[in-house]
Amino acid sequence: MLCLIHILEEWFGVEQLEDYLNFANYLLWVFTPLILLILPYFTIFLLYLTIIFLHIYKRKNVLKEAYSHNLWDGARKTVATLWDGHAAVWHGYEVHGMEKIPEDGPALIIFYHGAIPIDFYYFMAKIFIHKGRTCRVVADHFVFKIPGFSLLLDVFCALHGPREKCVEILRSGHLLAISPGGVREALISDETYNIVWGHRKGFAQVAIDAKVVSCIKLIIKVKLSQI
Repeated sequence: MLCLIHILEEWFGVEQLEDYLNFANYLLWVFTPLILLILPYFTIFLLYLTIIFLHIYKRKNVLKEAYSHNLWDGARKTVATLWDGHAAVWHGYEVHGMEKIPEDGPALIIFYHGAIPIDFYYFMAKIFIHKGRTCRVVADHFVFKIPGFSLLLDVFCALHGPREKCVEILRSGHLLAISPGGVREALISDETYNIVWGHRKGFAQVAIDAKVVSCIKLIIKVKLSQI
């Protein structure tokens, strides 16, 4: 390590390079809490930036809409690339086992719902980039009431159920993603929380009714490194 530092000092013509590196590590340590504080707001900013782009795209292609069945494919590709780049740069996000997602035909994808399910946004982007498929997703009712979100939800095929609609989507050969606990689990769950089904039969009944062969569980792994 000392040899490498000495070589870099000679290369850059800088003395005491080790002190500069220590100072850089100190700055990273100081600003890490600030970065963590900014991240949720940056995610919201990115969502609304996506919505603004979709509105511009829609207005620009308004005449093509009547003649094209794939009007939104270009927008989906652009948005997916944007979010995939953010995932790679900000989180080093990777998906292992993408081959388990079928090239065509139905599949039910089960995922965990975080407070902000940004990991699933990244996953949707990966699917569109690598498989060229749009993954339908069941969203909570309140999401459809958020100002400006209607176009975003429409373009990326979000729905709020009911179970019969989910079954219909799978029988039509589409990908469908469901988070069993939903927003309730995201807000109040902990390591001891059990999903309360009540009178709901959940994703398992959807898979049974639709006779789905592929049922895929999305597992998020976080790699931590010490600074």
